[in-house]
Amino acid sequence: GRVRAMTLSVLTYAVFTGLCGLAAEAWQVAALRFIASLGMGGEWSLGVALVMEIWPNKSRALLAGLIGAAANVGYLLIAVLGLLLTKLIAPVTSGLLAIGLSDATVHWLTDYQAWRLLMISGTAPALLTFFIRLFVPESQRWTDEKARGAASYWATGDLLGVLIGAIGPAGIVYFWAVDQPLFFPPVMMELSAQAVLALRIAGTMLGLIVATIGYAFPVLRYLQRDAASGQHGADAWKPILSRMLLAAALSAVPLLATWASVQWAPTWADKLTQGTMHTAKSWTQICSALGAIVGTIVGALLGHRMGRRLSYVALCVFAYGSIQLLFLGNQEYGYPFLASAFIAGFCTASFYGWLPLYLPELFPTRVRATGQGFGFNFGRILAAVGALQTGNLIRTYFEGDYARACSLMGSIYLVGLVLIAFAPETRGKPLPE
Repeated sequence: GRVRAMTLSVLTYAVFTGLCGLAAEAWQVAALRFIASLGMGGEWSLGVALVMEIWPNKSRALLAGLIGAAANVGYLLIAVLGLLLTKLIAPVTSGLLAIGLSDATVHWLTDYQAWRLLMISGTAPALLTFFIRLFVPESQRWTDEKARGAASYWATGDLLGVLIGAIGPAGIVYFWAVDQPLFFPPVMMELSAQAVLALRIAGTMLGLIVATIGYAFPVLRYLQRDAASGQHGADAWKPILSRMLLAAALSAVPLLATWASVQWAPTWADKLTQGTMHTAKSWTQICSALGAIVGTIVGALLGHRMGRRLSYVALCVFAYGSIQLLFLGNQEYGYPFLASAFIAGFCTASFYGWLPLYLPELFPTRVRATGQGFGFNFGRILAAVGALQTGNLIRTYFEGDYARACSLMGSIYLVGLVLIAFAPETRGKPLPE
C-alpha cells in the first residue's frame, strides 16, 4: 500500500538523518546517509503516486508543483537554520551547558558551525508519520488493483536484484572518490591523467550496467508473472521497461545538471569571499531555494499549459541559460550574484514540478510507484556521477575554477532537447489504469 510504505520511508530517512549527527567517523556518516536515502527515495516514489491517484486530473499540475516546492521549502529551512545556528552558537552552547551537559559534549555538538545539531534536527519529519497514518487515505486505485490480485505478483526474493544492483553505483563512487583505487594496477602511477580518466569512465559504464540490470530485475519478474496471469498480455512488460529507462534519462538530465553545477554555488560563494563571510553559503542557498520554490510550481503549470514535451524543451533552454548567467556572469559575491542564484534556482528546479506531473502518467497503477521511482531515483545515480565529475574537473582540469567547470556541466541540458523527442505526449489524458 502507498500509505503504510510511505510512513516507513519517512520514518527511515528522518531517524537515520538524525543519527548522522552522532557519527564519530566519516564512514559512519556515509553508511547512515545511505540508509536514510533508502527512505528518501521510497517516500518520493510513494508520495507522488499517492497524490496523483487521490486528486482529480484537473488538479494534478498544481499538486505536482507543490510536491516540488515542498522539497525546496526543506532546503530553505535548512539554510535558514544553518544561518541561525551560526549566529546563535554562543547562546546555544550556554543553554546546553545549563541543562547539565558536560563541557566536552557541548563542544562536540557545537564545533564546526554546529553541523551535528543541524543533522539531529533532521529527525523532525518523524513526527509526521503519526499524522500520515491517522489522516492520509489509501489510494483507491491501488486498493482496486490489490483486490484484482495484482499485488500478489511481487516477490521479496526478487529484491536481491536491487542488492546486487547497488554494487554498481557503489563502484562508481569508489572509482571517482578515491585517487588511487586499490584494484588499479601498479603501473597506475605511470599512466597519464587522460588514461586514468578513461579507466574511470569505463568503470562508470560498467557500474551503470550492473545497476540497470539489478534495479530492473524485480520489475521484470513482476511483469512476467503478471503476463502469465493473462490479464494484460504477454508483451505488456516491454513498453513498461522502455518507459522506465526513458523516465530515468529524462530525470537524469536535470538531476545531473543541478548537482554538478547549481549545488556548487554555495561552495563557490564561500571561495569568492575567501571564507571571510561565513553567511555567504547560507544566503546563496536561501536565494536558490526561494527561486526553486516558485520555479517548481511554474514548471508544473507550464507542463499543463504547453504540453509535456514542449514545456520540457523550454525548461532545458532556460535552465542552461540561467547556469551560464550564474557562473560566467559573476566574478564576485554580492547582490547580482544572489539574484543570479535566485534565477538559477527558479529555472533549474522547475523540472522538479514537471517530473511529478509527467512520470506518473507513463505507468499503469500496478507499477506506477515502482516505475516512476526507478526513473527518478536512477537519475540520482547519474547525478552522483556528475557531482563527482565536477569535483574532478575543478581540481584536475580547471585549477580550482568553479565557474568554468560548472558552466560546462550545465551543458547536459542540451541532451534533454534530444531525449524529449522520444517521449510520448500525455497532456489531457487520464492516468493509465
